[in-house]
Amino acid sequence: ERVKKMIYTEKSCKKFIEAAASKEPVPGGGSVAALAGALGTSLGHMVGALTVGKKKYADVEDEMMELMKEGRQLQRELLDLVQADIDMFEPLSQLYSLKPETDEEIAEKERLMEEALENASEVPLQIMEKCGRAIELSVAFAKRGSRIAVSDAGSSAILCKAALQAASLNVYINTRMMQNRARAEELNEICAIRMMKYTSLADEVFECVSNQLKKGND
Repeated sequence: ERVKKMIYTEKSCKKFIEAAASKEPVPGGGSVAALAGALGTSLGHMVGALTVGKKKYADVEDEMMELMKEGRQLQRELLDLVQADIDMFEPLSQLYSLKPETDEEIAEKERLMEEALENASEVPLQIMEKCGRAIELSVAFAKRGSRIAVSDAGSSAILCKAALQAASLNVYINTRMMQNRARAEELNEICAIRMMKYTSLADEVFECVSNQLKKGND
């Protein structure tokens, strides 16, 4: 079980990219989004690591350490979601290949499909939640972290934004096929709220950092 669960996050970068680029169904867009989000959180953590221990930033050291702790946890959770997305898609892909013949078999497939589609939607919603929080952390890293790493704070925000946007598409591709339209719209609304809140925040961080860096060349 341990080997199965961790197989994709234990691959080299090259092997993971090759697997994602292949015609195999996994890892797919959700897993790649989770990995991109984990990479984004790592850049935020880097800002903290370059801030802590410096006399110039002694007044924000405690805050940085707390941000780094939470960022590290988000990174672990996003890496777990790489595999979770794969695990949730596998039963769905198996259902696609089923060819029911009797009315009972058709009804059972529809029931299982509905369950699998909702489960497959929940993982990218979790990815969005984690990436959204990572974007919030990037605000503090950008404002109060070491100036030599401010570009990394901006990169953290924008990478997590891209991961969040990619994850949203993996919500919508599943909810569009759900028969329970009321539940599908609930999931879509959660997705839309997170998109609206966090993409604008990430853009603000990016613009702030970009402007700071450009001013340095004036």
